[in-house]
Amino acid sequence: MKLTYRIWRLSLPLVLLAALAAACGGNSPESEEWEAVFLELPGALTSVWGTSPTDVWAVGADAGPEFGATVLHYDGSQWQRLQTGFSGDLWWVFGFSGGPVFMGGSQGAILKYENGGFEKMDTPGAPTVYGIWGVAPDNVWAVGGNVSAGAFAWHYDGVVWAEVPGFPQNVFESDSLFKLYGRNATDMWMIGTNGVALHYDGSTFTQAPAGTARNLFTVHADAGLYAAVGGFGSGVIVENDGGGWKDVTPDGAPQVIGIYLTGTGQGYAVGVEGSVLRRDGNRWKIVDTGLTIDGAFHSVWVDPSGGVWAVGGQVLAPPLIDGVMVYKRP
Repeated sequence: MKLTYRIWRLSLPLVLLAALAAACGGNSPESEEWEAVFLELPGALTSVWGTSPTDVWAVGADAGPEFGATVLHYDGSQWQRLQTGFSGDLWWVFGFSGGPVFMGGSQGAILKYENGGFEKMDTPGAPTVYGIWGVAPDNVWAVGGNVSAGAFAWHYDGVVWAEVPGFPQNVFESDSLFKLYGRNATDMWMIGTNGVALHYDGSTFTQAPAGTARNLFTVHADAGLYAAVGGFGSGVIVENDGGGWKDVTPDGAPQVIGIYLTGTGQGYAVGVEGSVLRRDGNRWKIVDTGLTIDGAFHSVWVDPSGGVWAVGGQVLAPPLIDGVMVYKRP
């Protein structure tokens, strides 16, 4: 059974979509019970994030003149598509409980959603913003580049976005940064092309061996561990428990694009051909979702109740279309 939910039907309750989607795939003894929420949306979905099971955000590609940039919000009962007034692709979403919510994308664009409206913010340049993360609404970071060149790091102090003093831009002229994540303002990692791993301690940037020379796309952390994923064709997963980055890729891992750690040795990673990996204890294992997904998952987020959300579509090359979202109940 192939389900197609066009973007103008996003007001359908998730519970109804989930019930219908259950017919998309079965379970095996080692499978996890996942449900298709949306398939074949006009624009690919590139990032999912939220603050609770009743406050979930997903962003993605420009779906054309009729739609513009894709921004979806779930309030616990239904999904709604929000009009941004912005034409361009969005690559990442991150925010704070009660707002604001920041979204980064093409041509140096950063959108801020607050009090029911969008603001296109002034930024220092026009390269693509691939990653956003912050400690507080007045302490937010953005990273990106031009796919394989022009890596940058910007900081928002609650008033303006500015280039970060001391960022070694000349070192990364042939690289791009894709994501960043931190435990606090004095402990964050930025990752990117060719295994770039850059640590910031609140005042100084330090490059460190990443355990791989392959592209790294997303980094995340819990209280005791940082992990980053990437690869091309086949996947790579590296972890850092404070003693340096180490390659922990399981045999047969496909290219991995998104990751989210939940603590106590747990987490999820997602990638090409609808692949999902689960971290259980100290190792990663490929799991069977029971769903057939033609595109790639680009991002995964685990809500505080344990529900797992993954989004993607045709995200590896333009046109960025066929958006997909799946969900695993707690």
